Amino acid sequence: MAEPLRVLQRPKSLTALAADEIRGRIVRGELGLGTPLSENALALELGVSKTPIREALLQLKMEGLVSIQPQRGSFVFDMSPDEIRQLGELRETLEVTALDGAMKRRSEPLVAALTVIVDAMAEAVHSADNGRYRVLDAAFHRALFEHAGNCYLADCYGGFAFRIQALRARLCGDPALNAVSLRDHARLRDLIAEGDRDSARALLVSHMTRTIGDYLASMEQAAAAD
Repeated sequence: MAEPLRVLQRPKSLTALAADEIRGRIVRGELGLGTPLSENALALELGVSKTPIREALLQLKMEGLVSIQPQRGSFVFDMSPDEIRQLGELRETLEVTALDGAMKRRSEPLVAALTVIVDAMAEAVHSADNGRYRVLDAAFHRALFEHAGNCYLADCYGGFAFRIQALRARLCGDPALNAVSLRDHARLRDLIAEGDRDSARALLVSHMTRTIGDYLASMEQAAAAD
C-alpha cells in the first residue's frame, strides 16, 4: 500500500518573519502608539534588506497596526479617545453576537476550552506573568468567535483583533486589573456553563466597557504626567 503523500511546509518568507517580529513588538507594547518606524533601522536590526521591511509594514497597515503617511513615513497606529470608544462599541456588538451564537450551539466544547484558559490565567496571575496573562486574555475572547459557528463574524473580529491586543498590553501590566479581569472571565465561563445567556451577555458588556474606561483613564494619567 502506497504511503500517503506528505505536504511540505514552506518556510516563512523574510516579509512574513519581519511582519511577525514587528507585530509582536506592537502587540506586546514594546513599540508605543504613534512610534515612528524606520525602514533602515528595522532592516539593520533584523538583518534583512529594506524590501521585506517595506512589504511587512504594508501588511501591518492592512491589519490596522501601522499607519503609512506620505512624505512622513511609517508609524505604529495611534487612536484618539473617541476612536477607542468607537472601537469598543464595535467590539461589543460583535462579541455579544458571538457569545449568543456560541451559547445557542452546544456550549460544552466552549466551556471546556474556556476552563483550560481560565485555569492558565489564574496561574499567570499567581506568578505575576503579565505577558502570559495578556496572551490568554486574547485567547479567551477569540474562543467565543471560534465556537460561534460563523466564519464571517470571526473574520470581522480578526480585522481589528491585533489592535485590541495592543491596547490590552497597556493594561495587563497592572496586577490589580488582572485580578479583576480574571474574576470576570471565570464568572463568564460559569454563566455560559449554566446556560444563563442574559447574565453572561450583561457581564461581557460590563467587562468590555470597564476595560475601555481603564484604558482611557491610563491615557489621561499619561498625558497629565507629560
